[in-house]
Amino acid sequence: MELTISHWIYGLFTLLIIGTMIFRKGVVLPTLLGTFIVAWVYNGNLVAGFKAIFNANLIAAQELFSIFLIITFMLALLHSLRDLGADKRMIQPIQKMMINGHISFFVLAVITYIISLFFWPTPAVPLICALLVPAAIRAGLPVMMAAVAIALAGQGMALSSDYIVQVAPSLSATAAGIETAIVADRALVLSVIAGVIAIALAYLLYRKTIRHKNDPLIELELEQMQSVKETTNKAHTKNLTAWSKIFAVVVPLTLLGVVIYMVYEKLLSGRMSGLEGGDGAAFVGGVAVILLLLSTVAFGKQHSLDYITTHITDGFVFAFKAMGPVIPIAGFFFLGSSDFSGSILGMEESQPAFLFDLVQTSQTFLPENALLAALSILIIGIITGLDGSGFSGLPLTGTLAASLENGSIDAATLAAIGQMGSIWTGGGTIVAWSSLIAIAGFCGISVMELVRKNFIPVIIGLLAATLFAIFLW
Repeated sequence: MELTISHWIYGLFTLLIIGTMIFRKGVVLPTLLGTFIVAWVYNGNLVAGFKAIFNANLIAAQELFSIFLIITFMLALLHSLRDLGADKRMIQPIQKMMINGHISFFVLAVITYIISLFFWPTPAVPLICALLVPAAIRAGLPVMMAAVAIALAGQGMALSSDYIVQVAPSLSATAAGIETAIVADRALVLSVIAGVIAIALAYLLYRKTIRHKNDPLIELELEQMQSVKETTNKAHTKNLTAWSKIFAVVVPLTLLGVVIYMVYEKLLSGRMSGLEGGDGAAFVGGVAVILLLLSTVAFGKQHSLDYITTHITDGFVFAFKAMGPVIPIAGFFFLGSSDFSGSILGMEESQPAFLFDLVQTSQTFLPENALLAALSILIIGIITGLDGSGFSGLPLTGTLAASLENGSIDAATLAAIGQMGSIWTGGGTIVAWSSLIAIAGFCGISVMELVRKNFIPVIIGLLAATLFAIFLW
């Protein structure tokens, strides 16, 4: 592949965006400017540059809207439960398990990991954030630390191995021309090493922020998380306490039933039951809507016609207010993928892959030494994960793994390392335009700040796992 001036401009803006993130500044401006200039230069048409900005944001919004939607429905349900007073009742039993913020951090990580192994983190996040995070916050765990625990355990440790569903190891192994089982096994080991180190390091770095149970900041964070003030809706039922108790039981049992059903389908139907990822999120979201309808009718009777509209509107406002800046960022990185670049540039017949072309061109400069080869493919995996997918770069890292295999390190190990880099990055834990925005949205925190909190633990965890792979295999 011959690189064009557009490729180099895209690479320059990518470095600029990464540098801007490191210095803790907003990256919306360079992403919008980068999209405009790359499209202008590639098409040789100024008007095409203007159109590309709009197209990139439109396509990014379409791709991310499912995340916005489930945030909306789950928040609307939480608002409705708060009207009934069922939200506080619901988490009282869980609070007994979460004795303090320290234990809560690890409870969140373990439960997130187990659930995410079966049907990916996307449908797991709303369940965990709705049921467990409020209890963890009341135990003294800051909401940011709760988000870090969920991201590292789910989006990182569980998804990077993808050991149950095995989509990721299948992509890596197919591209490398080797058996899926060996890549899956090695990816599982590496994901656990990277995850345990990242989670432990995150705890050590941020443990001083853990509070006592009576800290006044706890109620403030709970309000910010659910994005509501005290309800102004008037109850139109004489049995408010009874309905509050009923829904405090029905909602968690229903969501637990969702988990059990999805696990049952997984065990019954094999590794692809149809309820992974987006389909699982759709199932969870649909159940949340029905619970929202029932709880709103129980609270407001005929006035529920107005109340439910308010709840959903508030949910949408919160989702777009919190996550809106991610859209132009995602648009720029979608421009670097051949899956979207044709639509963004208005050139369906020509679909350049700016980001992947740059990485693939670097293949000729990669070393044959085991350590340098492993670190190189880790870095390439991280770069390919910048598109916010995590999976789209696996064919490339798998192919490179086969080409870099030598007497010191085999293709399976290299493919597993590349898989770690790609999915830990884009799956995602350290890019804001990935499904990480769902965690930030539910927790009511800045997604960019969450990225910064994750960055050091993730990178150290990945480096440690890579070194371990070199000496073990």
